Amino acid sequence: MNASILKTLGLAALLSLTGVLTMPTAQAAGTQWTYPAIAKYGPVHPLPQAAVQPDKHHVYKAIFDVTTGFKNPSEPESGLDHVARAVNTFVSAGVSVKNLRFVAVLHGPATTAVLNNAAYKAKYGVDNPNIPLIDALREAGVHVDVCGQALADMGIEHSEVYQNVRIDLSALATTVIYGDMGYAYMKQ
Repeated sequence: MNASILKTLGLAALLSLTGVLTMPTAQAAGTQWTYPAIAKYGPVHPLPQAAVQPDKHHVYKAIFDVTTGFKNPSEPESGLDHVARAVNTFVSAGVSVKNLRFVAVLHGPATTAVLNNAAYKAKYGVDNPNIPLIDALREAGVHVDVCGQALADMGIEHSEVYQNVRIDLSALATTVIYGDMGYAYMKQ
């Protein structure tokens, strides 16, 4: 083989390893994505033969510390979508939503995701895309909370928070309180 072909093959192998030549996960050929509990959000690929599976009868408790923020105000907060994925993952493995005790607490850059539509639209010029996701999470039994200290830091009035979001004393206190109650800590 000549040096040019070897360089091309080497570059192709490197790009493939770094993901540049591969298809995005959600578009991989033959991958079947489902939304067993929360439609439109948190897609999962069922893996019934995976090495570690949840016990269908166990009650799972997790506190999701959502701080990621968003790059595009027209798209849902990625940390909230990840919470939906957690719900869908457990449900896809046969765990009932009744056996999931999940709480998402937003603060830092993610705080504005919980604004009501009027406040969000005034700030970003678009409808709040997080409202349908928050409603879907709540319907699946997930509590969506926001840090009261973050609201104060950002000058957000409590009346500007979407009605289906609980206002907590602080995210710091919430994560400690739920941790003391045996909830697994999940950083988003």
